[in-house]
Amino acid sequence: MNPQWNDRAVLSGRGLVKRYGAQFALAGVDIEVQPGEAVAIVGPSGSGKTSLLHVLGGIIKAEEGEISLAGQRIDQLSEKGRSELRRSEFGFVFQQGMLVAELTAEENVALPMLLGGTPRKRALEAAREWLNRLGLRGCEGSRPGELSGGQAQRVAIARSLTHRPKVIFADEPTGSLDTRTGKETMDALLVAAADAGASVLIVTHDRELADSLPRTVTIRDGRIVSGLVVA
Repeated sequence: MNPQWNDRAVLSGRGLVKRYGAQFALAGVDIEVQPGEAVAIVGPSGSGKTSLLHVLGGIIKAEEGEISLAGQRIDQLSEKGRSELRRSEFGFVFQQGMLVAELTAEENVALPMLLGGTPRKRALEAAREWLNRLGLRGCEGSRPGELSGGQAQRVAIARSLTHRPKVIFADEPTGSLDTRTGKETMDALLVAAADAGASVLIVTHDRELADSLPRTVTIRDGRIVSGLVVA
């Protein structure tokens, strides 16, 4: 085993390879994330940032390599197993929020818990608690079309946290927001994740955002070129 690997990592990927046709999206990536750590993934467009996020989060499968969550292999899970993992252990925040337009804010936040079998009353209570903590008291019954961009992203953040995930994956979470709203939203995400004890892995083109995080991983041509080793 590579002596640089830390057995206490909450999430690790080793030798990850993903191809699209003849093109390598990931060409043998090694990465680890520690419990409660916030990590930025940066690099040029087409460098493999989003592919890495999706492979680690179980959205797509790598052709080669291993992924472990809290010391347990997860890369060999079936599609059903990966789906259950995404609902129970991972949270996701995307650039456009990906909220369900027909559901209220509290229903959107409760959705992962409802899909996982949590009784509706308990799921909605947890959803309201996170909406309150993220400054959205009074918005519980609003639908996504009635919310501002920043409010909608906070709903997405609450949804990613309500089931107490181990890792939150955020793909350009402030990309569609203005600078001030983006900073406020990012601050809200990091504070809420820290309160929940969740690690955060953020893909971003925003260099200022990346520089504000404790660690930045740079990926280029499907390979990590800096930021692998945790001090």
